[in-house]
Amino acid sequence: MKDFPIPVVTVGPGAQETADDEFRYLELPREMSTFQMPGLPDPESARGATEARGVLRWLAATTAAWPEVGGPATFDVGSLDAANRAVLDQVLGEGEVSIIVSGERDLRIQESVFAGVWRLRVVGPGNSVERDLVEVGPIPQSVLAAARERAEPQVPTLPVPEDAFSAPPILAEVADRAGSRRAGEPAHVINLSLLPLSPADGRHLGEVLAAGPVRILSRGYGSCRITSTIVRDTWWVQYVNGYGKPMVESIEITDVPEVAIASREDIADSASRVAEALEWLEQN
Repeated sequence: MKDFPIPVVTVGPGAQETADDEFRYLELPREMSTFQMPGLPDPESARGATEARGVLRWLAATTAAWPEVGGPATFDVGSLDAANRAVLDQVLGEGEVSIIVSGERDLRIQESVFAGVWRLRVVGPGNSVERDLVEVGPIPQSVLAAARERAEPQVPTLPVPEDAFSAPPILAEVADRAGSRRAGEPAHVINLSLLPLSPADGRHLGEVLAAGPVRILSRGYGSCRITSTIVRDTWWVQYVNGYGKPMVESIEITDVPEVAIASREDIADSASRVAEALEWLEQN
């Protein structure tokens, strides 16, 4: 299985690299991502991949119905043999959003080239794939569940450094918003790039709002790194330039930052594209 394209994220506006402590980020795309129809399998491979075509029939029907029906829908593709899996992998391709949910068994998620169609793999010892699923929805439900279940509703109280003046009111705002919000409410964004933050402020914010289990890399309009925190519905969101250097950093109080989510329109558009790919496979 390929290495998963998620960097180790150092959160907090004061956690930028120094000469002795550099980020360990992968090089990121430098241009806006746009849809490209995946390279479809050759006709000979497609003819023999009856199980992969069955998955794509389910996917075409599910994406077409989703804008009206809603709700998560999953298909277990773990039983596919190597030939069918290769055809499915080629058709789905890799889209803009990659996710890691850390735990006893890591969950590695890759959006396909069809927005709102996700590939989920539960990874065990030795990088072995224990489960392999396809899910349709704005974002996999396991991401929402992990971010919320492994976070607390209150902001932790830690000693404030003497030279941290901006962090306390920011944390008070986070505590108020995170403690009172309900699922589905609009996001509340605190743009840290517009605030006068000292290194001590950054370190304190990073310590109090420590990283949670979910890390997301979105490579749509530029590149965006998103990390859940130990406070419920509270996320670090960092936009970076083509060299992986931070440009804009914010704290978002929301279910999941919108930049990582496929919209209803995205999924409706994916339905027509999946149907096109399926039609080609069926005809060949």
